[in-house]
Amino acid sequence: MKVLLSGGGTGGHVYPAIAIANRIKEENPDAEIVFVGTEKGIESEIVPKYGYELKTVTVQGFKRKIDFDNVKRIFKLFKGLEQSRKIVKTFKPDIVIGTGGYVSGPVLFNSSMKKVPTIIHEQNSFPGVTNKILAKMVTKVLTSFEDSHCRFPEETRNKLVLTGNPVRKEILVSKKGNSRRKLGIQEDKKMVLCYGGSGGSRKINDSMKLVIRNLVNEDAAFIYATGKNFYEGFMKDISDLDLKPYQKVVPYLEDMASALAACDLVIGSAGAISLAEITALGKPSIIIPKAYTAENHQEYNAKSVESKGAGIAILEKNLTPESLNETVFKLLGDRDLLIDMSNASREIGKPEAIDLIYKEVMEVYNRNNKNNKKEEKLQTKNDNKKEDEPKEVKTIGIKNKK
Repeated sequence: MKVLLSGGGTGGHVYPAIAIANRIKEENPDAEIVFVGTEKGIESEIVPKYGYELKTVTVQGFKRKIDFDNVKRIFKLFKGLEQSRKIVKTFKPDIVIGTGGYVSGPVLFNSSMKKVPTIIHEQNSFPGVTNKILAKMVTKVLTSFEDSHCRFPEETRNKLVLTGNPVRKEILVSKKGNSRRKLGIQEDKKMVLCYGGSGGSRKINDSMKLVIRNLVNEDAAFIYATGKNFYEGFMKDISDLDLKPYQKVVPYLEDMASALAACDLVIGSAGAISLAEITALGKPSIIIPKAYTAENHQEYNAKSVESKGAGIAILEKNLTPESLNETVFKLLGDRDLLIDMSNASREIGKPEAIDLIYKEVMEVYNRNNKNNKKEEKLQTKNDNKKEDEPKEVKTIGIKNKK
């Protein structure tokens, strides 16, 4: 089994591809798996760490405004298409899977043109431009939010399968009691987890200072990841507070699995993978989508979760210390509401997402493999038939001499 995986630009595109590759390798140890990405994308760091080969192509996304830089990107696109064509031709994959980002476009386009079975996985509620275009060409489209289906071209709806986003195994197996003991948090304490993405968020940091002061006054437990660049400044602003061992402010959250399992309420941005982890464990959430993301997809992700009653969305433009503080303590003070939100979160969560994705991948692979064997069998039968047919005997007449 030869698998070509392509996705890059952000961890939200790369980690689902890694999860899919790991599951395929786990079930098919002899599978050959190769990734396609760019030299400058985050995939160039992540993919090799997991032991997979990464082939790189030249491609870059287009700006929304027309300028000379876009002309250069067009040339890069054509170069990337040719590089991708050579990779597909040389590797001869049995199946190609794209998980988003501009790099997946040329790879899946060339694979589709060569009639190789292709699958795309869309992580967000609002599909990216690349995936909406590719949906018309590929064999199957795997989605993570049910409301994303209406945003794909109508003629592709029969290809859509709701699978969810794959969640890391260490998060799925984490338990609240064990995690609280590990973190030194008593069972009866209310606990809040807050993080603004790997780089942090200035807007969330500014609003969390008031929340943390009130959490300290309430003697509640919390873990807050500020982002490395904001940590020192944040600690100076709350230096007058006497934090207990179960009240932690950190630059980066190393053990997300334990923190997420231990908490009663999550505050964070609306990245697709983060929301998949939150809902897989059935956690109530306050979701603050980052502004200016591609196609504003984080706002759509947040609204999708809020519409199911699993979280409360606060747009960045509406976020203030007072609005966040009011929402946090309204939820912490209403146990029944937290339970209802937790149940709703668990209902939309898909801890089995990687199982569903793997099932769809193997279904496409096996169907194509079966068709190939039928064609080979038919070709062999036709070849044998030709060999059995009596060959035309040509005779050379000799004229009698008179």
